[in-house]
Amino acid sequence: MKLTKAQYDEIAQFLGHVQPTRQSLRKLKEKFPSQSQSTLLSIFSQEYQKQIKRTHAKHHTAEAIETYYQRYLNGVMKNAAAPVLLELANEVDFAPSLMARIVLERFLQEKEQTIPSKTFINSMLRDPSQIPDGVLANQVYQCTVNDCCYGPLVDCIKHAIGHEHEVLLREMLLEKNLSFIAEDQLRAKGYDKTPDFILEVPVAVEGHIIHWIESKASFGDESSHQAYLQDQFWSYWNRFGPGLVIYWYGFIEELDCHRERGILLKDCFPTDIVTLRHSMAQR
Repeated sequence: MKLTKAQYDEIAQFLGHVQPTRQSLRKLKEKFPSQSQSTLLSIFSQEYQKQIKRTHAKHHTAEAIETYYQRYLNGVMKNAAAPVLLELANEVDFAPSLMARIVLERFLQEKEQTIPSKTFINSMLRDPSQIPDGVLANQVYQCTVNDCCYGPLVDCIKHAIGHEHEVLLREMLLEKNLSFIAEDQLRAKGYDKTPDFILEVPVAVEGHIIHWIESKASFGDESSHQAYLQDQFWSYWNRFGPGLVIYWYGFIEELDCHRERGILLKDCFPTDIVTLRHSMAQR
C-alpha cells in the first residue's frame, strides 16, 4: 500500500504520542481503519526503533545502568513474581528486551567478575533457562515475550516473514517462466552485495528495463529507503544495471523518484511484465 508523505506523517505523528504497546497498536488500527494492518504494524515498528535509537545513549550511561539494576533488585526483593523489569522498561520508555539485556549484563558482571561476551548474552536472551538465577530468568522471559519490536522472538518473526516473501517472489517468477539466479547462487560465485534475484533475461515493467528484483518485507519510509539506497540498491545498480524493489508493506510514494535512473519501487509483484519473447511476438 502506497502512502503520500502527508498520510505517513499523520501516522508517525500519532505514534509519537503513544507508548509502543499492543494496546497502542490497536488504537492505531482504529485511528486509521483504511490502511492495511500489515502496513501500520511495519510503520509502528520502524517508528519505535527510531525513537529507541534517539534515546539509546542515555539508558547506557554507568549511572543509568546502576539505577536500573538497583531498582530491579529492590523490586524483586519485594515481590519476585511481579513483572519488575517489564514495568521498569515501560516507565522509562525503553524497549523491554533491551532493558533485560542491560540488567542481565550487569548481573553477570557482578557474578563472574568479568564483562560477558555479546554471544553469551544473546544466548541467554534467546533461552532464559540458561540464566543462573531463576528470578532473573523469569524477568527476562517476561520482557522478551512482551516486546513487540525488539528481542530474539521479534528477530525470529522478522526473519521468517522476510524469508516467506522471498519464497513468494520466487514462486511468482517461476509462474511467469522467468529465468533467474537467486542470492544464494550469487554468493556461491563470490559476490558480496547481491539482490534477491537477478533475471537472466531482462524484462520491462511500466516501460523500464529490469535486471534484478529485491524483496523487502517492510514499509519503505524515508530513513530506511535512503539507507537501503546507499548500502544496497545503488551497489546493485552499479554492478547489475537497473532493477526493481518490492516493498511488500508499502512505501511513501514520493520516494519512487529514481525510475529514470534505474530503480523502480512497487508494493506488489508487477502484473504488466513485458518479456523479450512477448515483445518479439508483438512485432
